[in-house]
Amino acid sequence: MGRALIIGCGGVASVAIWKCCQNDKEFTDIMIASRTKSKCDDLKKRIEEAGFSKTRIETARVDADKVEELVDLISSYKPDVVLNLALPYQDLTIMDACLATKTNYVDTANYEPEDTAKFEYKWQWAYRERFKEAGITALLGSGFDPGVTGVFSAYALKHEFDEINYIDILDCNGGDHGYPFATNFNPEINIREVSANGSYWEDGHFIETKPMEIHKTYHFKEVGEKDIYLLHHEELESLGINIPGIKRIRFFMTFGESYLRHLNCLINVGMTSIEPIMFEEKEIVPLQFLKAVLPDPASLGPRTVGKTNIGCIFRGKKDGKDKNYYLFNVCDHQEAYKETGAQAVSYTTGVPAMIGASLVMNGTWNKPGVYNIEEFDPDPFMDRLNAFGLPWQEDRNPVLVEE
Repeated sequence: MGRALIIGCGGVASVAIWKCCQNDKEFTDIMIASRTKSKCDDLKKRIEEAGFSKTRIETARVDADKVEELVDLISSYKPDVVLNLALPYQDLTIMDACLATKTNYVDTANYEPEDTAKFEYKWQWAYRERFKEAGITALLGSGFDPGVTGVFSAYALKHEFDEINYIDILDCNGGDHGYPFATNFNPEINIREVSANGSYWEDGHFIETKPMEIHKTYHFKEVGEKDIYLLHHEELESLGINIPGIKRIRFFMTFGESYLRHLNCLINVGMTSIEPIMFEEKEIVPLQFLKAVLPDPASLGPRTVGKTNIGCIFRGKKDGKDKNYYLFNVCDHQEAYKETGAQAVSYTTGVPAMIGASLVMNGTWNKPGVYNIEEFDPDPFMDRLNAFGLPWQEDRNPVLVEE
């Protein structure tokens, strides 16, 4: 039994909130807070009208850029955990407010400064000692990737390997929304991530590549053969430190021809730039303008068909012998939409967000300080993935990604 303050009310947040309400034995009370309170009120109404939950829901308006507003809200509501599902730019202000109020903290994506397309954990890891001294836990990256990919890694190390040497993280979205170009999560975050240089972790450091330079094909169960492209992704940084024996970690994501063709055109004409420009005597950021004209990811649910397949291929040693092992989840866009009103990309992030918050809130994961998800016991999280809609599958003789 506990109280959670959930900051944000976009596609991922709506799934996490829906799942908190399904898990009403633990989440007896939640507050949904966002800059746009009407969105919180609409979601509250939809959940209450569905009539499946005993969770008591309150709503509030908050500007997550302002520490004092966050502190006031946390102090008045007194939650057991704050689940940050706002923008990555706001991680630090929310962490500051949690420190000031001695409240546990959970997020799904690491901090990213708004003025540079660079995301890494150093800013949040700098809070470790202060959270430890305050006696509160910060759980970083409780989405799918990062999130479940870290839990999969910890589970594989605990149960399947003596040491893991290679990890390939494969993120396949086989969904089709029918638009020539749209993003399945926040367009600003998505395009910044995809258009940045790629990199992979090898022998203790990052090796940088040009955007989309490394391209492979892979056949995904229940989806089929897809083109995959190597990207930089934040869990490479933490897994490279927290998984002993690791030699290399790569992250691949699927993209279709239409998406890449449109993205390259937008890059070439400057529409993905985060540098402000003057337009009709007003300062605008091209990428933020592009976000305003693209379809809202939350609107894609009804029209998206197909499945996602996300997981990790591990290579390492067990009892002195080489071993390969693949852990993954397949999620159906339309099934996710029927259940929660959101497509599978939001669903696969929102469900783990709820699970991470529940394990911190109920004390299962109670370790004062700032930690990445793979630093906790994976077993209770793995059990809850099966219980709350993201069942995992194993392949003990996987096809490897070509070198």
